[in-house]
Amino acid sequence: MLKLNFSGKKLEVGTDEAGRGCLSGPVVAAAVILPKSFRHPLLNDSKQLTEKQRIELKPIIEEKALAFAVAFVWQDKIDEINILQSSILAMHQSIRELSIVPEFIIVDGNKFNPYKKIPHQTIVKGDSKYKSIAAASILAKTYRDAYMEKIDLDFPQYNWKQNKGYPTKQHRDAIRKFGVTEHHRKSFRLLPE
Repeated sequence: MLKLNFSGKKLEVGTDEAGRGCLSGPVVAAAVILPKSFRHPLLNDSKQLTEKQRIELKPIIEEKALAFAVAFVWQDKIDEINILQSSILAMHQSIRELSIVPEFIIVDGNKFNPYKKIPHQTIVKGDSKYKSIAAASILAKTYRDAYMEKIDLDFPQYNWKQNKGYPTKQHRDAIRKFGVTEHHRKSFRLLPE
């Protein structure tokens, strides 16, 4: 069972990102503040859900959340400041865009930079422990997947609608054959060789 709250504060925000391990596209973060009453039988870490379940949960989370926001950090910024700092930057941006200022931040993972003067706690595997982080993981993933499907229309040979930019064998074969696009992260090892 996912827990609702870590800090005991009413306005606790959960934040998570999607796309850290991808070779192309942005890293996307979401921040979600859920009401105490929020319950949904499907809610779980986005990696435990099917794509269909994530798409079903997205509008429910957006409707029921006290506040939510999603932020994109693009591949040129990732190349400039590295993926870890870009992930944290995306989380900061999503928190900044919330319509409510949170009293406490819970973060999936073990790395975060302080945001303003709001206390925070990093939680390893937080997306499988706390509802707000799970909800943020679902929004980050669904927004990023939708974006990758959109750019797939211009670059169908990389099959981003299916691999979403992750380093699948097929994606790497396409990089070998067609080279890199403006969407690829040039600082990443795009090919093993």
